[in-house]
Amino acid sequence: MRHIKTIEGQLEAGGLKIAIAAARFNDLVVEKLVSGAVDYLLRHGAEHENLTIVRMPGAFELPLICHKLALSGHYDGLVALGAVIRGETPHFEYVCAEATKGLAQVSLNSGLPVGFGLLTTDSLEQAMERAGGKSGNKGADAAAAMLESVKVLRLLG
Repeated sequence: MRHIKTIEGQLEAGGLKIAIAAARFNDLVVEKLVSGAVDYLLRHGAEHENLTIVRMPGAFELPLICHKLALSGHYDGLVALGAVIRGETPHFEYVCAEATKGLAQVSLNSGLPVGFGLLTTDSLEQAMERAGGKSGNKGADAAAAMLESVKVLRLLG
C-alpha cells in the first residue's frame, strides 16, 4: 500500500490565547462545561494568563460575542459553551437553530476555530450527564475540537 499523507493537529495548547464564551442561562450546567474546558486546556499546556472567560446572558448571544472576540484578533481559538433545555414552547428550536448557525458563521467568516459546546437537551438530567456525568464533559470535547482545529489550520498554512 502506498503512503498516504495525513495532516493532524497536535493537542498542545502552550502559547495559545483562547477565549471561552459562556452563557449564564442554565448556569448550573454551563459552569461544569466551563470547568471541563479549562481543565482540558490546562492539562494540554495552556497557561492561565492566556485563557479568558467571557460571560453573556444566554445561548442566543453566543454568536455575537464570539464574532466580536474573533474580530479582536487577540485569540487563536474560541470555545462557545451554553445549555438550552427543551421547554413547553417552540422557543427551544429557535434558540438552538440560530445559535448553532451563528456560531458556524463566526468560524467560517473569521477563519477562527470555534469549539461547539452548546448543549441542546430535552431535560436537565440529560444536560448534567453531558456536563461531566456518564456522557463525559462536552465542554472538554469542545475545547479539544477547537485545539485540534487550530493546529490543523496552522499546518495547512
